[in-house]
Amino acid sequence: MKDITSRKDIAFLMSDFYNKAIAHPEIGVFFTDIARIDLIKHLPEITDFWEQQLFRKGGYKKNVLQIHKDLDLKKKLKKVHFETWLSLFNKSVDDFFIGEKAELIKTRALSISIMMRSKID
Repeated sequence: MKDITSRKDIAFLMSDFYNKAIAHPEIGVFFTDIARIDLIKHLPEITDFWEQQLFRKGGYKKNVLQIHKDLDLKKKLKKVHFETWLSLFNKSVDDFFIGEKAELIKTRALSISIMMRSKID
C-alpha cells in the first residue's frame, strides 16, 4: 500500500467510498433518495473538496455545511448516520492507503463529522 499522493488517488478513494455508502442500509438513502446525487457529476466535485483539504489546491466552492443542513431538513441526520459515514470513509482509506496523507484525510473527516453534527443538532 501507498500514501495518497494525487488527485487520482483521491478520486479512486471517493469512488470506493461512495459505492460503499450508497449500498449501506443505514445511510444509502441519503445519497439515493434524499440528495439524489448524480455520482458521475458528484465524484469530481467531492474530489475537489478533498484535494483542497489534503493538498490545499482544487476548486471546491460550495458550502458543505449548508448542503448537509438542507439534507437534514428533508430527513434528520442522526449521530448514527455520521458514525456510519465516518466508519465507511475510514475503511475505504485503510483498505487502500497508508501514510501521512491517509492519516490526515481520516483526521479531517473526523473533524468535519464532529463540526457538522454540532452545527446541525
